[in-house]
Amino acid sequence: MSDALDDILLEADDKMEKSGEHLQQGLSGLRTGKASTNLVDQLNIECYGTQTRLNQMALISTPEPRLIVIKPYDPSSLPAIEKAILAANIGVTPLNDGRLIRVPIPELSEERRKELVKVASRMGEEARVAIRAVRREANDGIKALEKASAISEDDRARALDDVQKTTDTYVKKIDDLVAAKEKDIMAV
Repeated sequence: MSDALDDILLEADDKMEKSGEHLQQGLSGLRTGKASTNLVDQLNIECYGTQTRLNQMALISTPEPRLIVIKPYDPSSLPAIEKAILAANIGVTPLNDGRLIRVPIPELSEERRKELVKVASRMGEEARVAIRAVRREANDGIKALEKASAISEDDRARALDDVQKTTDTYVKKIDDLVAAKEKDIMAV
């Protein structure tokens, strides 16, 4: 097989992997009934004129199943952190006591759980669409190589088969991620 063909296959695999990682990061921000630092650790905080991730400027912990505690390294950033949590619109209200912020996680209603399951499903479908777009792009590149006589018909067939197998692997991973998140959301 040619170097160009290897490059196409590696690039397709890399892009599909990134789609899965993006989905996993998005799903980690979806709120379940339990406290999770993932809910807030990726929030950007306006502090000292720059945007900084919360997990880089504070210690975040979950001492109880329904409580997130945020202890900033610099207590003067408490108002900015509180403002960012409220602006994120994640359905929680931060409590600032002057030293740290407590974020109690309320119980989710059945209706809200079903809405979150739909959001998770939609995120999964977006990831599957992205993976299929990568597959289409790789297949077009492979067919272009054959048309330019850079690879044989057999190489093209093998490469198309490899791309399909890679696609199937990543779609399965996405389905598993979404199913696990849905189960987590619906767990009372």
